[in-house]
Amino acid sequence: FRLENSRKPEQLMEVLSFLLQWLAVPEQASLRRAFTVWFNRVLFPSGTGKETMPRLEELTEVRTMLAETVVEWKGEWKREGRKEGREEGRKEGEANILLKLLELKFGPLSEEDQSKIQAADSETLLTWGEHILTANSLGEIFRS
Repeated sequence: FRLENSRKPEQLMEVLSFLLQWLAVPEQASLRRAFTVWFNRVLFPSGTGKETMPRLEELTEVRTMLAETVVEWKGEWKREGRKEGREEGRKEGEANILLKLLELKFGPLSEEDQSKIQAADSETLLTWGEHILTANSLGEIFRS
């Protein structure tokens, strides 16, 4: 349960150290093998679209593999976070520009129109932005 509920890599390493110590005795060979299989299938599955992970032959290899994998995970999480942040920032900027242009052309916008713009996706914002050039009213902006 502690393995599955570990939320941070450090917690996972702590549980793994405890597990390795507990399973070190010869009487735990079958359970040690069961955990090795579990790690291969759940924590380090192959066919994830990335480099093929080497198969674990012995549970003691997990510590090294996990340490290397945690570094990769942290890098992936950081890249994904940056990408999401850039996308959110870009969309927010697009919405702010559209709001400013609409206010300059049509005056203050209602809360409803502001909310509609803030909730729109980038493609919709671009379409509405193109309508600014030809629209004579705010209603014409939001046409499809």
